[in-house]
Amino acid sequence: MNDILFDHIPSLDLQNFISGNKEKQAAFVQDLGLAFQNIGFVTILNHGLKKEIQVQLYAAIKQFFSLEEEIKLKYQHPEIGFQRGYTGKGKEHAKGKNTGDLKEFYHVGQDLDLIPNSDPVKKSYPPNVWPEEIPQFKEISLNAFQIIEETGKILLQAISLYLGLPPDFFADKVEYGNSILRQIHYYPIENPAKIPRDAVRAAEHGDINLITLLMGASAEGLQVRRKDGEWIPITADPEQLVVNVGDMLERLTNKKLGSTIHRVVNPPLEKMNSSRYSIPFFMHPRADMDLSCLPICVDEQHPKSFEDITAGDFLDERLRELGLKN
Repeated sequence: MNDILFDHIPSLDLQNFISGNKEKQAAFVQDLGLAFQNIGFVTILNHGLKKEIQVQLYAAIKQFFSLEEEIKLKYQHPEIGFQRGYTGKGKEHAKGKNTGDLKEFYHVGQDLDLIPNSDPVKKSYPPNVWPEEIPQFKEISLNAFQIIEETGKILLQAISLYLGLPPDFFADKVEYGNSILRQIHYYPIENPAKIPRDAVRAAEHGDINLITLLMGASAEGLQVRRKDGEWIPITADPEQLVVNVGDMLERLTNKKLGSTIHRVVNPPLEKMNSSRYSIPFFMHPRADMDLSCLPICVDEQHPKSFEDITAGDFLDERLRELGLKN
C-alpha cells in the first residue's frame, strides 16, 4: 500500500468506537489504524476528560511552576531517574542531543493506594511526590491520570482489532502499567541571545511508550514530521486529545504502526518571554511486557526490525539516552 501523506492530523470521535454500532466501530478502527500507520498521530473527541478538569489541572501546574526555584527543587528526585515529582530546567535532552530542552516538568505515576498488595508492581514503583504548597494538586492530578488511562485502554482495544488481535490483547499488559502524567512548563526566555543556539523547547524525538495522549497545550509549537520529511503543525481544539504512537508500539508491531518524530519549536523572538504549558500522558505497560515483534507483523516483505526486549529494559535504556538516568 502506498503511503498517505496527510496535510493535517486526522480527527476521530471515540464515541463511534464505544457506541455499540458495529459499522461505526469498524470505521473507527480502520481510520485509527491507517492514521497510525501513515503519520502516527490522531486527534480524539469525546474522550471523557471534561473541560473543567483540564482547567483545574492547568491552574494547579501554573501555580506550581510559579513557585521559587528552591521550593520546586525540594520535589526533585534524580535518584529515581526523575520518574516522580519535579525535573528542573534543561535536565532532559532528546536522544542523540547534548543540549537540554527549554522546559521543566512534573511527573505523576500510578496511585499506589489503588494497586492490590498482591500485585508485585506495587513495590516496583516509587510513591508519588506532592507539593505541600498546593494541596489540591494531588486530587486533581490523580483524577486526570485515571480518566486518561481509561481512554488509553479503550484506544488500545481499537489498535488490537486493527492488528487482527483479540480486543483485550493489551488489557493485562497495561493493568497498573508504569504510565506517567507529565505536566510541562516551557519557561520564558528573557534573553534569547544567552541560550545555546541549538536550544529548543523540545528537540525532535519519538516517545518511549505505547501511546501518548496529550490534552490541549496552551500555545502553538507542536510539529510532526511526515514520511516525506515535511514538518506539519499539530493543531487541536481544546476539547480534543492528541494521540500518537510511541516507540514501544512501533517495536511490537515491527514498524507497522510508526512512532513519528515530533518536536516543539521555539516561538518568534518577540514571544520567547512567554510561557507554554502542556500535559501529555505517556501510557506505559508493565515492565515485564515482552516487546518482541508480533509474528503477525513479520513476513518476507517486512523482516524483523528489532531485537527482543522487555518494556522495563527498553525504558531504562531510553532514560539513560535522555540523560535522566545514570
